[in-house]
Amino acid sequence: MGKKIAKTNAARILDKENIPYDIIHYEIEDGLVDGVSVAAKIGQPEEMVYKTLVAAGSSKQHYVFVIPVADELNLKAAAKAAGEKRIEMAPVKDIQALTGYVKGGCSPVGMKKPFPTFIARQAEEQKEIIVSAGKIGMQIKLDPGNLLAVTKGRFAELTAKDD
Repeated sequence: MGKKIAKTNAARILDKENIPYDIIHYEIEDGLVDGVSVAAKIGQPEEMVYKTLVAAGSSKQHYVFVIPVADELNLKAAAKAAGEKRIEMAPVKDIQALTGYVKGGCSPVGMKKPFPTFIARQAEEQKEIIVSAGKIGMQIKLDPGNLLAVTKGRFAELTAKDD
């Protein structure tokens, strides 16, 4: 009998919502767990693999931004999308306490509490995108519209390429 793979919180939520997805595993022994390296490891184009970023607005409200791994978050565009004067990245040391996930394994699905979520507009053009499953070494491939629904998110202009 094969080893049973434990489901992440993100996968359990997708199951509960009857949202179809595929789990993709990748090796982490080499320590390369940044998004661009993960895209290469799983043999997918960088435009299809998205990273999850957590930021805070000047109001102290936290937000989640989901953007392609090779792109940078445009803080002005993010602030505009969130209706904030300013947005700044949450300190790495705060990520686990805020989300329940570790850096490099932060899924936009199933955080400790729901934060307003914005997904880069380019995702709308994709049939499927890949995001963290909530654990380093695991990714989830799903329809971006389904990700939008489960996170109660919005598509927005978020990256430097959107300017």
